[in-house]
Amino acid sequence: MQKYDVIFIGSGHANWHAAVTLRQAGKTVAIIEKDKIAGTCTNYGCDPKILLDGPFELLDRLSAYQGIGINEAPKVDWPALMAYKHQAIDPLSIQMTAVFKQLGIDVFMGEGQLTGAHTVSVNDHTLEAQNIVIGTGQRAAKLNIPGQAYLRDNRDFLDLEQMPNHLTFIGAGVISIEFATMASELGAEVEIVEFTDHALGAFDPNYVGKLVQKLEAKGIHFNFNEAVTEVQKDGDHYTVLTNTGRQIKTDYVIDATGRIANVENLGLAKVGIQTTRGGIVVDDHLRTAVKHIYASGDAVDKQIPRLTPTATFESNYIALQILGNPEPIKYPAVPSVVYSLPRIAQMGVTPAEAAKSEQYHVQSLPYGKQLLFQYKNEIDADITLIFDTDNYLVGTSIYGNDAPELINLMAFIINERLSANQLNQQIFAFPSASIGIISLISTMLNQG
Repeated sequence: MQKYDVIFIGSGHANWHAAVTLRQAGKTVAIIEKDKIAGTCTNYGCDPKILLDGPFELLDRLSAYQGIGINEAPKVDWPALMAYKHQAIDPLSIQMTAVFKQLGIDVFMGEGQLTGAHTVSVNDHTLEAQNIVIGTGQRAAKLNIPGQAYLRDNRDFLDLEQMPNHLTFIGAGVISIEFATMASELGAEVEIVEFTDHALGAFDPNYVGKLVQKLEAKGIHFNFNEAVTEVQKDGDHYTVLTNTGRQIKTDYVIDATGRIANVENLGLAKVGIQTTRGGIVVDDHLRTAVKHIYASGDAVDKQIPRLTPTATFESNYIALQILGNPEPIKYPAVPSVVYSLPRIAQMGVTPAEAAKSEQYHVQSLPYGKQLLFQYKNEIDADITLIFDTDNYLVGTSIYGNDAPELINLMAFIINERLSANQLNQQIFAFPSASIGIISLISTMLNQG
């Protein structure tokens, strides 16, 4: 039996940051992975998605200059872009495996299963450890409907060699909106079927409404208040049936109705670890019911957003826990981004929450108009700022292609409770776009 200080089940961001930190601290470490080293985000999620998105963002920015310097924009060659994706993304798991081995982390490929409070089986090996960390992530959900076998998921889309002429997305969440945007820009016809009356339920409905209108103007058709009841196959094509009697003829059907925590076949019940529909139950130290077995990332039942940065934060926290930090986990405000065109981002107190309480006041800045050339003629770009009664920034929602970078700037202001005086003590690059936002916000902040 091979013995370690820590065994990690799963090799994604929820685990590998802690594994590296603990190994560098002198702990003996093993990682067990049943799929590809480095996990979903690296191989099948965030990394390939943002790589493929890059040219579409550039084209969207160029469109703002139509008639004022740009007359004909280039086009995206999807097969060539997909080939580049494989060239850039496929080696990452191999590179990460080499890093682990160079550090002295033992890697076992196979399905890890708890066989006791301190033991894990993988293939024909039994491993023992003082601490165990479970970071097995999530997988795409599949609707339980006739024709389920014809449904594709995010991993399938991110490997498409040719873009279909017509795609149907089930669900109007982040995955559908991001992928539908790319497909539509390539000239594909796109239908989105959503059983509620809105898209992107976790985000500011005002900005979501603006985005939906823009996507509709580009030809994406939204079918709200409809549920898919069946998918039929007819040769190389499909028919999507809904509860309203609609029949959608399509070439490709993507189920983007949600994700499920990977908690099966881990032996959790055998050792007394509780799970819910949301994942593994943990305390405020990310410990399961078995105190030396931790859980991290998307496999955890939690209210905090399930994002790669959150998983990384938890992984780093668990490393400190194992090294002796007694403090419970304390999350900062977490930024979330939809990589649509344009982007939507938000963090902290939302406009909807602020509207229900006298503790907050809301200010909207149409920064695309106020800072027209700095933000590259994106006249619809807008930011909503939420302040508390002391005029500290506590939340923000952003609509615009610079939203991912701006939300990171807002993270410092919100989480550090920066005052206007503190911002004014800094010197920022000029004439950058962000300094315009900083100047506008500093006039509204607590003077400090």
